[in-house]
Amino acid sequence: MAVLRRTFCHVPGVGLKAEQQLWSLGVVSWEAVGQGEVVLGAGRRERVARHLEESQRQLADHNAAFFARTLPASEHWRLYPEFRESVAYVDIETTGLGGPGDHITTIALYDGRTVRHYVHGRNLADFARDIQAYRLLVTYNGKCFDLPMLRASFGIALDQAHIDLRYVLASLGYKGGLKGCERRLGLDRGDLAGVDGYFAVLLWQEYRRRQNPQALETLLAYNIRDVVNLEPLLVKAYNLKLAQTPFGASATLDTPPPPAEPFRAHAPTVNRLLRQYAGFGARW
Repeated sequence: MAVLRRTFCHVPGVGLKAEQQLWSLGVVSWEAVGQGEVVLGAGRRERVARHLEESQRQLADHNAAFFARTLPASEHWRLYPEFRESVAYVDIETTGLGGPGDHITTIALYDGRTVRHYVHGRNLADFARDIQAYRLLVTYNGKCFDLPMLRASFGIALDQAHIDLRYVLASLGYKGGLKGCERRLGLDRGDLAGVDGYFAVLLWQEYRRRQNPQALETLLAYNIRDVVNLEPLLVKAYNLKLAQTPFGASATLDTPPPPAEPFRAHAPTVNRLLRQYAGFGARW
């Protein structure tokens, strides 16, 4: 049973401490809440039971937004298994750090099955339509950067449930940016190890100034690797968070195989840009 169906802290008046007490008494599913009178008291138990009946209905309707509104923000990771079939891992690249005049250059979207990419000047507008098909968004630092940029660029609400892995991983002691977290959790970027967010800006400039298709292909390979890696990172984070509950041994998730990626980094282009802009020799 997924941890969301064992969750009580989304119920008004039931905090994380009360939830822990319920679990310690063996109240480990919504159906078992009747056994929780010693913690909840008779009156509150009835109110909790009614809210859990509503939770059952909302889950049957696949309404991730209901749980995103009622769960503490720190517990949104619990949504993952129940809504895994409607998840979109999203990452954007831009011309800068989101300041005045900056705009989105590429977007990568991965749903655990299909990789999609969007390019400024080509098909970027299609993203606003495609993203509506998903109930749960997963990003790294998307709360502060990606989602505000997307809302401003497309004028869309993006009010789906959202798991920002930056905060989930930080709560587990993993900080230092996406690439640092990947390394610490055993993910290897291979041929993209030398490319970072600043270099992604340079790749876009190279593509626009020289019409260099290899620069765009490298940028898309980097952008797509960002979203593809979010899936195993979330699985690892979910399992680590689950290990802090009584249910870790029975409900861990397996890491899925990576998808085929449609683009590869172009080493000569990367080397030339490293020499030209970074002032040091090739790493490739």
